[in-house]
Amino acid sequence: MPNACPFCGIPQEQYVLSNTTCYAIFDLSPVAPGHMLVIPKRHAPTFFDLTTQEHQDMDDLLLRCKEQLDQSSTPGGYNIGLNCGTIAGQSILHCHCHLIPRYQGDVQDPKGGVRGVIPNKQHY
Repeated sequence: MPNACPFCGIPQEQYVLSNTTCYAIFDLSPVAPGHMLVIPKRHAPTFFDLTTQEHQDMDDLLLRCKEQLDQSSTPGGYNIGLNCGTIAGQSILHCHCHLIPRYQGDVQDPKGGVRGVIPNKQHY
């Protein structure tokens, strides 16, 4: 499986940030300027398959990516998202966490945020 995985074998030169077990890159199909992915180096299908160290390192990189984006583009907020399993929308079965910067006016009504994965449940 790892041989066919687009996240296994990404060259270190493409890493924006990294630590012992994870790396961060810019999303190739960003939904907002600065959209980043934090990815464990080890092939693990979902967030629930990560080790404690990988969870800690993912959290560390999310914070470091946010700091970098705060300095470069000053977003007004962020969405952080993980899709775990194909039924939840995961299309690459290698865990990856989306860090999506949000900007004033990028959507008409952002209320409900990540609840929008089920559109008729977003607004409450």
